[in-house]
This record gives sequence, structure tokens and C-alpha cells, in this order.
Amino acid sequence: MVDVLDKLAEAVAEEESLESLVNSLLELLEAVTGLESTYLTHIDALRGVQHVVFSRNSKDLDIPAGLTVPWGDTLCKRALDEKRPFTDDVEACWGDSIAAKALGLKTYISEPVRIGHDELYGTLCGASKSQKAVSPKSRRLLVMFSRLIARQLERDRLLERLKQEHMTFKEYALTDPLTGIPNRRAMETELQRALANAERTGSVIHLAFIDLDDFKRINDQHGHDAGDRFLIEIAKTLKAGIREGDVVARIGGDEFVVFGNTGTADSAMAREVIAHRLTGLTRGTFDLGVIQLEYGGASVGVATSLMGERDIDALMGRADEAMYLAKQTRRTTSPAPSTRHSN
Repeated sequence: MVDVLDKLAEAVAEEESLESLVNSLLELLEAVTGLESTYLTHIDALRGVQHVVFSRNSKDLDIPAGLTVPWGDTLCKRALDEKRPFTDDVEACWGDSIAAKALGLKTYISEPVRIGHDELYGTLCGASKSQKAVSPKSRRLLVMFSRLIARQLERDRLLERLKQEHMTFKEYALTDPLTGIPNRRAMETELQRALANAERTGSVIHLAFIDLDDFKRINDQHGHDAGDRFLIEIAKTLKAGIREGDVVARIGGDEFVVFGNTGTADSAMAREVIAHRLTGLTRGTFDLGVIQLEYGGASVGVATSLMGERDIDALMGRADEAMYLAKQTRRTTSPAPSTRHSN
């Protein structure tokens, strides 16, 4: 028994994954009970099946991993229902079991594996075609093994949940909560990556700074709900209208950025085309629920990265300056937003 406990301590200390821990425990269970097959199962109550997850087989008995059987016909269910964790006369106890007859089982031992708030995950089992006297000490070890497996399952679940929560938090931290598009932090990360890629490939980045003219007037006249709806609609329109691979982000209250990589060199004509296209995307009629907003478009300024440029603030600063010049021009030519009530 001392040797078994030493091996158990070694298994618990060294095995990090569920599979490696269970395989070590199945080997120990076989050694202390003398049973030909030891295995861990998972019970799918919704489908009404029991699935062998891991198994260890010796001699003639083979209960393979991957085997799935109807839960209602299993010895495990009978053992649980009758609170009979061990028998060395399977035929006398459960002679109606088709599976037991097919395998020729005589000795059977089972312990439920419960996790969380008494949730039945499955069973830890041993079986043999011959009669085996399984001592009370060995049965206590079976209980201990099932609890160790349960703790590992709970640990794995916790790690998976933490991983998912981390991914969710990371996504939330990089997403504008109102519009669902990337926020300033995400934009800066992507822009830094895009500039590095442009330096390697000898290409340039065109970056557009978009400011929604008269947004404050929309908020003041129609309320913040209408303003929020407008921002959401603008984000949708921009996202749908840009090229695949381009990035659109909301970086402030009524400010958006769009950028993308291009193989062409710095070109005033390219910047003019981009600004015209983005202004066109933001121009038109927007459904804000109770009103239809006729909007004349945003002010857009476009800047192009210099060869080898890595300073995102400098690039955005040039785009901001270009946007300000566009805004000054538009003040004398663009009509104020007009509305009509939705039917």
C-alpha cells in the first residue's frame, strides 16, 4: 500500500492534463484491484448515453476508449440506483444486463465522479471476467481516485472559463460598446501593425480622419438616443463600404478613422478619391427611429504614411489637419442636416 501511495503522490504531482492523470490512476487501480479493465466514463444525460473517455485493458477483457452505450443498460446506472458500488457476482445482481452478458463480466466496481454542485460527470470503473475479491482498502482508493479526477475536471473547466472570459474582456476592451466597431486602442494597435507591414513591403498607408459635421446639433435637437442611432448607422455604413482588409474605428464621440494598405506611392489624387468616397458613404438619409435624417456628409481628411514611418500620432495629426481644412471649405457649401418624421 505504501508503494501505491508513493505512486499516487507522484501521479498527482507530475500529471498536469486530465488524460495523463487519469491514465496514471487507471494503471494504479488495475494494480491494486487486479481487475482486467479500468476506465473513466462520461454520462450524457440528455442523449441518454454513457461514453468511455479513457480506458486501460489487460488480458482478454477489452472495454475500449470511445465506446458509447445506452445509459439505461449500463452496470454503472444499476450500481448508482441500487447504491451497490461493488459485486463479484454480476450475473446474480444484474443478470438482465445485455452489455454484461456480452462481455462475460463477473466482477464489477464503480464510483461516481461528481463535480461542482453534485453534478454527475461520469463514473470511474473496474471490471473483470473472473471473480476478484476487491478489498475495502482498494475501494477506498477508488473513491479517492474519483475525487482527484473530479478536482482535475473542475480545474480544467475553471481554466477554460477564465480563458473565455479573458477573450471576452479583451474583445470588449478593444471594441466601441455603442457601435461594435474597433475603438481607439484597437485602432492604434492595428495601425502600428499596418505601418510595420508597409515598411517591410515598401507600400504606404492611407488614413482618413472623419468628423461628423453638425453632430452636436443632431443631439441638441433630437436627443441623445437619436444621436446614438446616427453613430451606429454611420459605423454600419462605413464598415459595409470599405475594402476588405481595411480598418474602421470610432476614436471619439463623433470621430472615426479608416485606413488601409496600398501598393501605390503617395498620391494627392488617391487621397482625394478616398475622401470623396468616404464623404459619399456618410451622405444620405439615415433612419433614426422617430425621424429620418437627411445628412450632407462628414468632413474627411486623408493623409499618407511616409516611407518607413512608424509614428502613428504624426500620421493621424496630418489626417486631422486635412480634415480641418475640408471642414472649413464645407462650412460655406454644405447644408445643415434636415429631418422628417417617420411614418
